[in-house]
Amino acid sequence: MRLLVTGARGKVGRRVVAAAQAAGHRVTATDIGAPDYGPAADAGAAPYLRADLTDYGQAIAIVHKARPDVVVHAAGLPDPAHDPAHVVFATNASATFNVAEAMARSGIGRLVYLSSETVPGFVTAERPFVPDYLPVDEEHPVRPQDGYALSKFVGEQICEALVRRSDATAVSVRPSLVVSTEMYPTFVSRLQQAPVRPFPNQWSYVDADDLAGLVVLAAAADTPGHEVVYAAQPDNLLGRPLADLLKQAYGDTAPPLRDLPRPDAGGIAIDKARRVFGWNPKRSWRDHLSD
Repeated sequence: MRLLVTGARGKVGRRVVAAAQAAGHRVTATDIGAPDYGPAADAGAAPYLRADLTDYGQAIAIVHKARPDVVVHAAGLPDPAHDPAHVVFATNASATFNVAEAMARSGIGRLVYLSSETVPGFVTAERPFVPDYLPVDEEHPVRPQDGYALSKFVGEQICEALVRRSDATAVSVRPSLVVSTEMYPTFVSRLQQAPVRPFPNQWSYVDADDLAGLVVLAAAADTPGHEVVYAAQPDNLLGRPLADLLKQAYGDTAPPLRDLPRPDAGGIAIDKARRVFGWNPKRSWRDHLSD
């Protein structure tokens, strides 16, 4: 297939590019950063096109030039912490709309959208609340509060609208906290050594390379309509029974716990991603740190 990957220089995007190329797909990469002019240093690198996707003209020009079978939309501001809320919302929502609009006008058949675990609202809530139940699945109510979570939910609605008004199909992937290789000995190690306290997503995470594998599977699948799936590792960041962690960190305010696939599961259920796309995440913090 021909894939156009937006946000291709980001933590997720660059791994999607690598995974898609490894699977034999032809990839065009796009991001907002300047290209390297002149002959390519790496003959195997994906062709790169610079574009600001908040500009519809640039978005449709990139789609026309790349002529992909599938667009993987990973571009956008990746968290609510480093930009004003209105900038986060406007950037993410407008870029996603422009990509979907360009697809609809160009007859592109499939969109894989990188949404977020924040969509239900509790992870980045300004007025904190806990999930209705754990592990959270795709049926959990959606109550976003902040500009980032709201922008990601709007993105999912843009996918719904694309499917309704065109022949395109779509998949929204909601990654948990994305952990890349260099984060295990730093962020994860510090978290494991700290006292157990409430954690916004109940110690869930997704390995960046396993996430990229799911995105490529979703791009190659032929599911109809618009599917929403979570992406997380089977275990939690602390490697301890989730029931014990909830009791220690939340006490009587802990969310109700449903059946778990394993005692040390995280707070997100990935049954749907396994069932629909055959995803089998195998990586763990244990590959990088000792117990």
